[in-house]
Amino acid sequence: MAAAAAVAAEAAADVGGGFAGEGAVVADFELGVGIGWRSEIDLTVERMAGVEFVEVVAENIKPAALPESLRVLRGRGLPVVPHGVSLGVGGAQPPDPERLAHLAACAQALGSPLVSEHLAFVRAGGVEAGHLLPVPRTREALDVIADNVRRAQDALPVPLALENVAAIFGWPEDELTDGEFLAELVERTGVHLLIDVANLYTNQVNLGLSAVAALDALPLSQLAYVHVAGGHEHGGIWHDTHTATVPQEILDILTELCARTTPPGVLLEWDDDYPSDAALVGELDRVRTAMSLGTARHAP
Repeated sequence: MAAAAAVAAEAAADVGGGFAGEGAVVADFELGVGIGWRSEIDLTVERMAGVEFVEVVAENIKPAALPESLRVLRGRGLPVVPHGVSLGVGGAQPPDPERLAHLAACAQALGSPLVSEHLAFVRAGGVEAGHLLPVPRTREALDVIADNVRRAQDALPVPLALENVAAIFGWPEDELTDGEFLAELVERTGVHLLIDVANLYTNQVNLGLSAVAALDALPLSQLAYVHVAGGHEHGGIWHDTHTATVPQEILDILTELCARTTPPGVLLEWDDDYPSDAALVGELDRVRTAMSLGTARHAP
């Protein structure tokens, strides 16, 4: 597995701090199977066998004073991906320069191969929504978001990947499906994708949107890595809480994805109500099994 610093250096050299649409060089990510790093389970993550990369919420760390656990993992050569939750590239306003500078500093301090964020809007008129809200999938919104993505790419020293979000509502003015919107955004900007199969499942349950159809519409050639996570059903609504065992239905979507392409990385998210170390290892084993089932179908 390539060390994160080497991958980051190659990526930055290839793309000059970001992608610029058609003709952009596709970075060759090699991540493997990983888990989200959280301070509450930092020692667990250090001890877990088979963890090949980690992701850290960028807003939870200071680049100039990295947690010791992350420094240990980096010292072993594990890629560490900063994952932003507050940039809001889906908003009407350009990305905040200070938030972009923080993401860039995190990537540099960690020697990261890429940075990831959400295709969502999180604030309007200076008011924070407190949630990752879906963007209106209109041509007008696409123009604005493509410009925001380019600004973010220009400010970052490594490639950017955007994550599809979970939703409990859609905008009445939507003109494109989620897959069509993301495909055109990729075509315009060369941005990479972080496909969250748990979010695809959430939208399938809550909005009736086929997860498999979404996979078929997405430009999987730009896939950077994948998220999987568990959640809870309440009142007929699926809540993507990242606090429970991954349902088999979500692992089945991962298998479908792996039957179509080989993901550079797959990462388990678990944010609260942490289980035992053995249970987390078991979840990673289930992820690997789901991947293997899909890979067997994908093999020529």
